[in-house]
Amino acid sequence: MNDKLFDAIRNGDLETIKSITTAHPELVNIKDQRGSTPLLLASYYGNQDITEELLKHNPDIDAKDGSGNTALMGVCFKGYPVIAKLLIKHGADVNAVNLNNATALIYAATFAQAEIAQLLVNQGANTSHKDDKGNTAYDHAKMQGAKDLMEILKE
Repeated sequence: MNDKLFDAIRNGDLETIKSITTAHPELVNIKDQRGSTPLLLASYYGNQDITEELLKHNPDIDAKDGSGNTALMGVCFKGYPVIAKLLIKHGADVNAVNLNNATALIYAATFAQAEIAQLLVNQGANTSHKDDKGNTAYDHAKMQGAKDLMEILKE
């Protein structure tokens, strides 16, 4: 059943996901071999409908994959602002850190996601947090030459 759920997410099969999660709501918190939950995977793939469906079953919104990344972090490097808003609306921690001590805001800056960075800042993301290399989100924006992000992130 677990593989069937993850396959349905990868294939964008919303009806199968609805069927599985209705019959087995506990499966919303299972993990695949990489440590991803269904929510992490659906949001990383940018599938808004599936993300919304999974959120109906109250998954662990801040569950972390094998690298310590949350669903919110994943949408920050992929660039899905609508899904970022959904996750935040459902209580995602904007200041969660992964194994590299990086945050969603650091990823938004690293991958030049200005709209998401602004959203995170508006939701109280810590702009002075430093990753394992001692860089803040502003430092990452500067390395990318992203002047719009630098403006959002300046203290």
